[in-house]
Amino acid sequence: QVQLVESGGGLVQAGGSLRLSCAASGRSFANYAMGWFRQAPGKEREFLAAISRSASSTYDADSVKGRFTISRDNAKNTVYLQMNSLKPEDTAVYYCAAAISLIAPINSRRYDYWGQGTQVTVSS
Repeated sequence: QVQLVESGGGLVQAGGSLRLSCAASGRSFANYAMGWFRQAPGKEREFLAAISRSASSTYDADSVKGRFTISRDNAKNTVYLQMNSLKPEDTAVYYCAAAISLIAPINSRRYDYWGQGTQVTVSS
């Protein structure tokens, strides 16, 4: 089992940047593919990015491609989401998730563990 804690959210102006972190506790972090999702009020949870266990493969949603970058440091049991050129429509609660999977899923149902989320608000 793994527990996930996100951090790094906050209020930022449009065009700014934030880096979200997700720290995992428990053993064998390197055995999990990791993903980032977000959910805005009144909307469904949206896939953003995923990374395989060894970081050899990453997947980005079209909505954030070229602006958001996922990475991981298995020595620190942490996955990151670097967010650049933020827009007001990026405002949401951001979640990281872990999947017991050889690949990095884009479907939220494939993830086994979730963090509590961190709020990102982008002002215009």
